[in-house]
Amino acid sequence: MIRITDLSKTYRIGDEEVHALDHANLHVAPGEFVGIIGPSGSGKSTLMNIIGCLDTADSGEYLLDGTPIEDYSENDLARIRNRKIGFVFQSFNLIPKLTAEENVELPLIYQGVKKAERAERAAAALRRVDLERRANHFPTELSGGQQQRVAIARAIVTRPSLILADEPTGNLDSKTTKEIMEIFHELHRQGNTIVLITHDDTVAAQAGRSIHILDGKLTEVK
Repeated sequence: MIRITDLSKTYRIGDEEVHALDHANLHVAPGEFVGIIGPSGSGKSTLMNIIGCLDTADSGEYLLDGTPIEDYSENDLARIRNRKIGFVFQSFNLIPKLTAEENVELPLIYQGVKKAERAERAAAALRRVDLERRANHFPTELSGGQQQRVAIARAIVTRPSLILADEPTGNLDSKTTKEIMEIFHELHRQGNTIVLITHDDTVAAQAGRSIHILDGKLTEVK
């Protein structure tokens, strides 16, 4: 599904060049659960943004489903982000003025899905994360773990084949982290490909395969 070869990305901050990715190589097969672990500033988020078609590399090759990413048009990339990829972020990124159900429905609105189907699919997604009883609550009325469950429901409501999770347990306590990771395991068992980025060894160890990132370089964890 994902094949990255010799990928490099450099940012200029003032007079300094920062090599966020330095000839990185990565292969993720369909149905895999891969954890990418590294400290802050190691290039994790840059890698996530490129895999998620939110950013592009300076050099190297990224094949998504066998097609070089540069061969996709902007419309193609927008459609991939909305239909093929589900994003989960550390900060939840929920809209405060919308209920849990309305937050989950948002990607379907962008797809032009009709109201009745949106409601049905949002309810089903919230059931999958055991939060249907909180469908009409606003984010401020939910705990951090519940907000992350809503964010996961929003990521899966479009039925994506790939889930990208960027520090999804970074703001959660150990008990809630365990609960959220069990949701990811269940999604994996149901056939989703998952790439999870974390700084936590114990979280990364739960993936089927772990990749270490440091100074923009990727190394398989044996």
